[in-house]
Amino acid sequence: MKDLHSHILMGLDDGSQSIEESINILKKAKKAGVTDIMLTPHYIKNSKYDYNNLEKEELLDILKREMEEEGININLYLGNEIYIDEDILDLIKEDEIMPLNNSRYLLVELPMMSELNDASEIFFELIRNGYIVILAHPERYTYIQDDISKLDEFIEMGVLLQGNYMSLYGKYGSNAEYVLKHLLKENKIQFLASDIHHERSEYHLEKLEKHLLKIVKDKEIVKDLLERNFDKVIGDKEI
Repeated sequence: MKDLHSHILMGLDDGSQSIEESINILKKAKKAGVTDIMLTPHYIKNSKYDYNNLEKEELLDILKREMEEEGININLYLGNEIYIDEDILDLIKEDEIMPLNNSRYLLVELPMMSELNDASEIFFELIRNGYIVILAHPERYTYIQDDISKLDEFIEMGVLLQGNYMSLYGKYGSNAEYVLKHLLKENKIQFLASDIHHERSEYHLEKLEKHLLKIVKDKEIVKDLLERNFDKVIGDKEI
């Protein structure tokens, strides 16, 4: 697996709080067969989760040195999970937030409980300026659980979808599980990722491919979900 969404970079958000915790998560990831991880700390403007790119890069250098000492061979890339905001373009220009691996791809999060009326306008402006929006864990938003068709407008304008694979095992409740399975059956999900936050979590990958195959009925789609589309993001290629 290549993991597009994680909170492993220490001390930046509600994820890992220390380099020791980050290393322990990475050891578990390596043991589970994860080869590549995108580090996507939350960025929420005017909150305590607003570390700029320089701060993130400095912590990444520290983490990579510790990984080398521990013999952990995983490729790490840097980005953000960006809480939706009308100033995203300015924040990129100001070197506050980072597209995924400095590509055109942006991982964007919506409010969990309350629908944002101007989300489509914000997404349209980002796309008009050459960016590709990836919506983080659409199955977890309560208003999407109430009406999955609310995603159609986003999909039609070119927004891609990243599901949390643990939703398939009930981690976020039965509604999230239902929505993600439905979206997978409709071939509307491009990525499955962990969204891992803490060392107490596990990478449950042993039976994931078989489980996915029962849902999507196509080995090539499973490859795209777990590896190939990740590679396209890293290479800044079209999906």
